[in-house]
Amino acid sequence: MVQATEYAPFDPQFKADPFPFYAHLRAESPVHQTSLSDGRAIWLVTRYEDVVSVLRDPRFVKDIRHALTPEQQAALPVLNPVLDLLSHDLLNQDPPNHTRLRALVSKAFTPRLVEGLRPRIQQLADELLAAMAPRREVDLMEAYAFPIPIIVIAELLGVPPEDRDRFRDWSNEIVGINPTPAGLERVTVAVGELTEYLGRLFAERRRAPQDDLISGLVQAEEAGDRLSERELYSMASIILIAGHETTVNLIGNGTLVLLQHPDQLARLRSDPALIRPAIEELLRHSGPVEGSTDRYAAEDVEIGGVTIPRGAAVYVMLGSANRDAERFDDPNAVDLTRDTRQHVAFGQGIHYCLGAPLARLEGQIAIGSLIQRFPNLRLTVPVETLTWRPGMLVRGLDRLPVAL
Repeated sequence: MVQATEYAPFDPQFKADPFPFYAHLRAESPVHQTSLSDGRAIWLVTRYEDVVSVLRDPRFVKDIRHALTPEQQAALPVLNPVLDLLSHDLLNQDPPNHTRLRALVSKAFTPRLVEGLRPRIQQLADELLAAMAPRREVDLMEAYAFPIPIIVIAELLGVPPEDRDRFRDWSNEIVGINPTPAGLERVTVAVGELTEYLGRLFAERRRAPQDDLISGLVQAEEAGDRLSERELYSMASIILIAGHETTVNLIGNGTLVLLQHPDQLARLRSDPALIRPAIEELLRHSGPVEGSTDRYAAEDVEIGGVTIPRGAAVYVMLGSANRDAERFDDPNAVDLTRDTRQHVAFGQGIHYCLGAPLARLEGQIAIGSLIQRFPNLRLTVPVETLTWRPGMLVRGLDRLPVAL
C-alpha cells in the first residue's frame, strides 16, 4: 500500500491503514495544519503527550462561540436548524452545561449498573452465536457485531425492537458526515428523520412513562431547569448513536486484529481470563474512534512548539496517540498482556467517554464468546479487500466475511 501523504478520512485506501500517515506526522509535523473537503482549515494533533494535553486543557473548548470574539460570533453563519437541534449534547458543550448534562445521564452508565447488564449481554451473544452456527459463512458485522450493542442501548433507552435497524442508517450518515454540499444534504435528511422519530417517542413517553432512559430524559426536560427541548433531542440522539457505534467497531476491529495475529488469538483461547487486558490492547491497537470531535482554541495556545491561533479547529487523533512509540513499545505489534492503562481510545478529561464501561463489557463478552464458540473462525477474503467506513471520527468495517 502506498503511504498517504495527505489527511484523507473519506478515502477508502486511507481508512484501511491510516497509521503510516500518522507515524509520518508524529515524526515530521506532530501539530499539523490541513484542510477539509469544504476548505475549512483544521489542526491535527498526533503525538500521545500532545493529545493528552489538548484533551485536558480547558483552553480548548467544544462550543465555537466560546472561542470567538463577540464580533466573530455575530458573523457566524446560521446553522441549519435541523443540525442545530442536535448540537446541544455532551460532546458539544463546555462547563457548566456539560457538567449538568453529564450528571443527568451518568447514573445510567456507572460500572455497577453496567455490570448488572452482564447476563443480558451474554444471553444476546449466545442467541446470536447459536443462530450463526448452522451457517458456513457470515458477515460478522451484520450477524453479530451490530445486533449486540444496538439491542442493549435500545433496551436501555426504550426504543421498540422493530425500529432498531433504522438507527443504523441514520447513524452511518451522521457519524460519517462529509462536509461537502451533498454530504451535508444527506446528513440533514438523516437528522430530520431521526428527530421526527424521537419526537413521536417523546410524546408516547409523556403520555405513558416507562422504566427506561427516554422516560427519564423526558421527565428531566419537563423539569425545565435541567434539560431544554433541544438538549432532550441532542442527548437522546447521542446516546443512541454513540451507545452502539463504539462497540460495533470494537467487536469488528478487535476480531479482525485477532484473526490477523493467530498467536495472540490462540493465547486468548487458551486463557479466557485474558479477555479484559485483551480488550484494552485491541482498543489501543485498532480502536473504534480514530479522531475526536472538534475542539476550538479559546486563545492562542502553544502545543508541541506550534502556536494554534484563537478560534482554530483542532482534532486530536486518538488512533495516532495509541500508536506512539514514545508511549508504547513496538506500538504496531499486538500483545494482549501489554500494559495499556494509559491508552486514549475513550479520550481523557471531562469528555471521557461516558459509555466506556458498557463498551468494555460488551466487547469482552462478544469477542470472548465468539472465539470460544468457533475455534476455526477465519476470514474468507483477503484483508486488503475489506472496506472501511469513511469519516473523521470512527474507524470501522463495512463487512467482515468469516467462515465459522
